[in-house]
Amino acid sequence: MNTIRRQLLLGLALLPAASLLPRVLPAAGPDSGSEALESVPLVIHGEQGPRRLEVEVARTITQRSRGLMDRDQLAEQAGMLFLYDRLQSSRNGFWMYRTRIPLDIAFIDEAGRIAEIHRMEPCTASRPGECPVTRPAVPYRAALEVNAGAFEAMGVAAGDCVSWPGDGGLCAGAPSQ
Repeated sequence: MNTIRRQLLLGLALLPAASLLPRVLPAAGPDSGSEALESVPLVIHGEQGPRRLEVEVARTITQRSRGLMDRDQLAEQAGMLFLYDRLQSSRNGFWMYRTRIPLDIAFIDEAGRIAEIHRMEPCTASRPGECPVTRPAVPYRAALEVNAGAFEAMGVAAGDCVSWPGDGGLCAGAPSQ
């Protein structure tokens, strides 16, 4: 058997094992053709009145995977809104791999209400799988990340309603639960 044929057969034999290797999405950076994020106004309707933020919207898998990675700061009254086409299982969560700033995350249900708020700390692990995952106890249709402590400072709590352009106005006239 010649050398080329031997290498080809060896490569084919190892192909199934390659599917077991971890897969990592390429990091989007300023030079990697990353998708530009849309910025929209967002309002949180709560007992202490409306709280307004300007948020970047992550709609695609690439945008959501990138999130707030590699940023050294997030402006006050700013955040990132992660939107999904369909309801997400409570098994799906968020990690802080390559995220440098502590964040709070609010998981938003189908009615536009904040179901849960969690604090997330930066993960300094060299591999994504070594970072803890923050998961809600309930399904969610969106998630909102802001600077750690911002929700508490604004008086935002579970049950508050969140609205943004294109959400169908779910908060309009909706009583808080």
